[in-house]
Amino acid sequence: MLKTRAYLAEIQLKPNAPLEPAVFPFTLPAIRTLDRLPLHPNVTFLVGENGSGKSTLLEAIAVGMGFNAEGGSRNFNFATRASHSELHEHLRLVRGVERPRDGFFLRAESFYNVSSEIERLGVQQSYGHTPLHEQSHGEAFLALFMNRFRQDSFYVLDEPEAALSPQRQLALLSRLHDLVGERCQFVIATHSPILMAYPNALIYECSEHGIREIAYQDTEHYRVTRDFLSNPARMLRVLMGEGESRSEE
Repeated sequence: MLKTRAYLAEIQLKPNAPLEPAVFPFTLPAIRTLDRLPLHPNVTFLVGENGSGKSTLLEAIAVGMGFNAEGGSRNFNFATRASHSELHEHLRLVRGVERPRDGFFLRAESFYNVSSEIERLGVQQSYGHTPLHEQSHGEAFLALFMNRFRQDSFYVLDEPEAALSPQRQLALLSRLHDLVGERCQFVIATHSPILMAYPNALIYECSEHGIREIAYQDTEHYRVTRDFLSNPARMLRVLMGEGESRSEE
């Protein structure tokens, strides 16, 4: 049964945000033009080019929801390097009536630090039988999804595909669907056209024009991947500066 109510219904930019003069991250159009952003009760994706602000916004949502800035559950309270922005202080989080039972903030870039904190806290049993540091990066990611994630929870994922092969991304997609059926809500920043194909998900694109809802087939990720796979040889000729001349010989 899919959720009809969200744990986090929408985010709003508070009126006192320092837009003039603009300071980071309000120099980013996706953040600067943010007004209100409704979230899907099941899955919301944030997509966009590197540096567009999607991970900055995702981080602010996670911190605003009580997660550690470097990742982990709400019980994690460590800091390797304080590098997160103050955006969370300028967001108003509109929560649903129900409260999530649990949750987790996964950010690919600091997963090693989270794995070390799991060992230090002695809570490895919640993540599978094999210590995360004794697995490959991709195996550890999948162990987290399969063992730690549970029903009635709120999850924030920053580029979860970073360590996963295409086959493992499909496994993650299947696991995500199982959890949605168990009343979980996801907000995910991703570059993966495999993950963002999840049915009925809400997709927001962050760009130099701001932030807007976009259809899956209109995302650059889908279009570039489709065009490349439909004719790799032609695309490679263009990328390598050989133009179209050889195709006409």
